[in-house]
Amino acid sequence: MKALTMPEIQWQKSSFSTEGNECVELARSNESILIRESDTPHSVIAATPEKLRALILGIKSGEFDHLA
Repeated sequence: MKALTMPEIQWQKSSFSTEGNECVELARSNESILIRESDTPHSVIAATPEKLRALILGIKSGEFDHLA
């Protein structure tokens, strides 16, 4: 996983993250969008922009509200 933590990966946190800086972070790497939790930075999920867009649309429409 060291390739995912190289300096050229610029992780972005949400402005809605908690004061403890525990949040989900996103970054772009080649053709993938990388997703990780700030408190476990070595666990990274890679998704295509299209799949992430579909997830975000589902979240915005309320499809996953029952999980929160």
